[in-house]
Amino acid sequence: MPKDAHDTAADVTAAAPSTPAEDALRSRIQAEVTALRDSFDAGTTRPLEARLAQLAALRRGLRREEPRLARALAEDLGKSRTESALTELGVVSQEIAHTMKNLRTWQRPQRLSLGAMLAPATGQLRREPLGTTLIISPWNYPVNLTLAPLVAAIAGGNIAIVKPSEVAPATSAALTHLLRTHLDPGWVRVVEGAVAETTILLEQRFDLIFYTGNGAVGRIVARAAAEHLTPTVLELGGKSPVFVDEGADLAVTARRIVWGKFTNAGQTCIAPDYLMATPRTIQRLMPHLRRAVRAMYSGKPDRSLDYGRMVNTKHFDRVLALIDDDKAICGGTDTADRETRFIPPTIMQGVDWNDPVMGEEIFGPVLPILTVSGPDEAIARIRSGDKPLTAYVFSPRRSVEERFAEETSSGSLALGVTLAHVGTTGMPFGGVGESGMGAYHGRTGFEAFTHAKPVVKKPLTPDTLRFVYPPYRGMKRRLLRRLFR
Repeated sequence: MPKDAHDTAADVTAAAPSTPAEDALRSRIQAEVTALRDSFDAGTTRPLEARLAQLAALRRGLRREEPRLARALAEDLGKSRTESALTELGVVSQEIAHTMKNLRTWQRPQRLSLGAMLAPATGQLRREPLGTTLIISPWNYPVNLTLAPLVAAIAGGNIAIVKPSEVAPATSAALTHLLRTHLDPGWVRVVEGAVAETTILLEQRFDLIFYTGNGAVGRIVARAAAEHLTPTVLELGGKSPVFVDEGADLAVTARRIVWGKFTNAGQTCIAPDYLMATPRTIQRLMPHLRRAVRAMYSGKPDRSLDYGRMVNTKHFDRVLALIDDDKAICGGTDTADRETRFIPPTIMQGVDWNDPVMGEEIFGPVLPILTVSGPDEAIARIRSGDKPLTAYVFSPRRSVEERFAEETSSGSLALGVTLAHVGTTGMPFGGVGESGMGAYHGRTGFEAFTHAKPVVKKPLTPDTLRFVYPPYRGMKRRLLRRLFR
């Protein structure tokens, strides 16, 4: 995400609160954390059946509150009912169903081999809950990116405090209603608010902090977590590149790029950020891109029910400033409307690597097109920057796909597709380097919210360990040296 994409925690380094109101807020948040920790210590979340019951309650609540959530998403981000179902509610529903179906298997102890030297003995790897967790979610997919980590937290047997983003206020209120109405407060509690609330939350001791947002705040979260040696999962962002190779099916490629880029008005952490291709491929690709925009959002995207809006005027102004109308071959600033937070799907050709639009993650409906000589230069450009959250390649050549897989590093690599892979329960999702650490979805999410504890058992008789007890003399010393040289 761009530097200010998660406004909640942007100033959490401010001085500690000292006013009576702030002291009261701190006391209230501390009480919430203490209540949840007491609930965990009482064993509330450990039984498998209890976890399944809470997941079922979340699923029922999601279905019952679907109209309220859809209205909130439309108000905050201009999302259509269909887009909300596809990218928010539906993804979470699938995550719940997949987790409930497989949780019993995931929780089952895994047998480990201890080798002949320790025989007779048995070993297991058991998954145990981490404990008290904090989930700080962003505004761009506020339902999905709040509830999907929560599913993993509950599945792992944890309790959780959820901090939704106040930048999407209607959705924050709807999520708060959902969680407080349908889930047990002994499992999940919600803290709404902005900088003050986030600052106080980060002062508390947690057993895991799960943060989705930008790298600047990710560092603040990591520093706060270090005070208690708290592990973190940081889902961040970056400039996710697209390379279109010569010979690719340009009509299909264009449709998949346009869909991935302009869904949610480009406010997606894994949206294609910029496109690279040779001059000849760009010349042939451009008509297909324009045609795909018209087909998906009509000739007037501002009237399309399927095209979203910028979340607020701050982000509207930021993204609009990145558009160079002289290079825009589609969209541009002319039809942008600050009052309705509308920026049209914009494609810019002839962009230079030093242009402002290449200086940060765009996080909006602007797609710059840059010229490269071929796969070699595209790979070199990716390697020269921060590791992206996702990289996209459209190529008919297996050798080119393999080169990107082997020679570039990114949170994920998508070949021939954009965006869709993030919603699958069978594939881990997470970043690397500047784009984040840790991953989740499906079993990976369950593992992120649990500790893999080895459990070793060796009978007292026969006492085969006598062989390694001192003193080490004679035949015993010679044999041990030979075995462990």
